[in-house]
Amino acid sequence: MTDETDKRALAVKVAQLYYQNDWRQSRIAAELNLSRPTVSRLLQYARESGIVQIRINNPLVSTQQLADQLKAHYHLSNAIVVPSEMTASGELLELVGAAAAQYIEKVVKNDDTIGLAWGKTIHAIAQHLSPEDVHGVTVVQLKGSVANTKQKNYAFESVNAFASAFHTLPQYLPLPVIFDHQTTKELVEQDTHIKYILDLGKKADIAVFTVGTVRDSALLFHLGYFSQAEQQYLQQHAVGDVFSRFIDQNGQIVAPQIDQRTIGIDLEHLKKIPERIMVIANPAKVQATAGALQAGYANVLVIDQGSAAELVKKLDESKGEN
Repeated sequence: MTDETDKRALAVKVAQLYYQNDWRQSRIAAELNLSRPTVSRLLQYARESGIVQIRINNPLVSTQQLADQLKAHYHLSNAIVVPSEMTASGELLELVGAAAAQYIEKVVKNDDTIGLAWGKTIHAIAQHLSPEDVHGVTVVQLKGSVANTKQKNYAFESVNAFASAFHTLPQYLPLPVIFDHQTTKELVEQDTHIKYILDLGKKADIAVFTVGTVRDSALLFHLGYFSQAEQQYLQQHAVGDVFSRFIDQNGQIVAPQIDQRTIGIDLEHLKKIPERIMVIANPAKVQATAGALQAGYANVLVIDQGSAAELVKKLDESKGEN
C-alpha cells in the first residue's frame, strides 16, 4: 500500500464494513485478506483523516442549556429539564414525575410543611416518592379537594402517598375548591378546623403544583364547578390556572368574581413560600407556565424537554418583538 489513494480506498472499505455493516475486525481481516493489526490501523487512519467522523448527540447537553436559559430568565433557584425526545405522553408524565419526586426527596428537611395541589401530575410525583428518613414533616392540601362529579382529581390519593413517604398523617381540605357563592365560601373559612388547615398551608415551606390549561379537556372544567358561560369566559380571557386561580399571560388574576369563590392558598401567599416547585409534563401547558413564571409563582421548575424548548422559543420570539 504505497499509493495514498489505494490506502484511502481500502480505509473507506474497512470503515464501511466496521461501522455500517457492524462486522468484527477479525471478519474484515479474513474477508479482505488482511491482518488484524492492519485493519485496526486502517480504522484509526479513517478516523484521523476524516473519512469517519464520530458525533455523539448527548441529550443532557441540550437539556442543561434549556435549564440554564429558563433559570436565568425567570430568576429560578433551580430548573430541571427532563430528556423526553420521542416519548409518549403517558411515559412523559412518569419521567417528569420521577424527576420531581427525586428533587423533593432531596430538599425536604425535618419539620418541613409540604403543601400540595392535586391532579394527574401531582399524583405521578406521589407514585415515585420513596420513604425518606426525615421527621416531623407535615403534608397539607393547599386547595379544596372535593369535586361535584365522579371525575377523579387524585387529591386524596396524592396527599396520602406524600404523607406515607414522609411518615406523617395527611391534612385534608375536604371542600369544593370553588363554591357557588362567595358568601358561602367566606362562612366556611371561619370554621375553626378549616381556618387551621388554611393557615397551615400559608406557612408551608414547600409547595408542589402544576398549572392547568383552559382547553375543553382541562380537569377543572370536568368537575362541575362552572356554568357554560363561565367556562367560555375563562377560555377567552385566561391562559390557565395556578391552584385553581385563573391567570392571564402575565400571571395576573382574571375573573375576580370566580377567584373570590375559590378556597385555598391565594397567589400572593403562594409567593411567600420558600420552595415553590412547579412541575410541567405537557407542552399544552406552556402558555400557563410562562404566565406563572412571569409572575414569580414558582422558583423551582421541573419540566419535560419538549415543553422547555417551546418555552425558550416563546422567550426568543418575545425578544424579537421588542
